[in-house]
Amino acid sequence: MASGICQLHIFFFPFLAHGHMIPTVDMAKLFTTRGVKASVITTPGNAPHLSRSIQKASELGIELDVKIIKFPSAEAGLPEGWENLDAITNEVNRELIVKFYMATTKLQKPLEQLLQEHKPDCLVADMLFPWATDAAAKFGIPRLVFHGTSFFSLCAIKCLALYEPHKKVSSDSEPFVMPNLPGEIKLTRNQLPDPAKHDMGDNDFSRFMKAADDSDLRSYGVVEGFGKEGMAYRPCFLMQ
Repeated sequence: MASGICQLHIFFFPFLAHGHMIPTVDMAKLFTTRGVKASVITTPGNAPHLSRSIQKASELGIELDVKIIKFPSAEAGLPEGWENLDAITNEVNRELIVKFYMATTKLQKPLEQLLQEHKPDCLVADMLFPWATDAAAKFGIPRLVFHGTSFFSLCAIKCLALYEPHKKVSSDSEPFVMPNLPGEIKLTRNQLPDPAKHDMGDNDFSRFMKAADDSDLRSYGVVEGFGKEGMAYRPCFLMQ
């Protein structure tokens, strides 16, 4: 690195579930190969899940830093040590799942303490941390929203929300065309996830997801993950 040029430092904060942590760590590795210092934020219970991937990266000369913050299990009414969503979804307990999502909102203060202490140049935080946009703004740090899905999938979800073509068919098996997307893409209600098929009403979880949508719009941009096992996820920036 040329003398006098500061190394960019980016914080990566994946949601606490394997399907979010794995692509985020892959992305952090990709950034380090471009000369960026990368720090991954997680909790004590999730750190062991990252250790193998980080060790393998280190053997390849890719150094990732890990920052640990406490997960508020007791405050959220969760069993001690339940710090990963996968452990809860295996129990098929909706009440615990909602408690878990609500518990993650209590991570804002420890995140802000890290941002204040280390002053990174950018924060890449999962879409399920909507409060991260406000946390980064307090310290003048741009926040990028990480979506583990593809850009095409996000467009499809947005089309469903805006135009509601699934509400204009008479049955769950009747095909409908996705509006304003290239080609004639047909789906049925049976192929949609439950939150897309049904009105979630006004509750803690629906408000949480609404906050996530709003946070996307207020963030510096979005970075997408797409690829296949064994390949690095490629970032795609959508700046406003």
